[in-house]
Amino acid sequence: MPFDIEARVKTFWANSKRVMKMARKPTVKEMRLILRITGLGVVVIGAVGFVVKLIIGLIVGVI
Repeated sequence: MPFDIEARVKTFWANSKRVMKMARKPTVKEMRLILRITGLGVVVIGAVGFVVKLIIGLIVGVI
């Protein structure tokens, strides 16, 4: 199976052009929704990490 880098680059370039033609800027409403969801994810992951750290601290403190 030959490693045809030229064909792979051409295919990648064609796919990239197709995606860029379809892409558009998000509206303000979409951007706010993205920021809310991302912020909520950060808060949830931080809370889970904090709870795990508390539990480990309590376990190590007892032993």
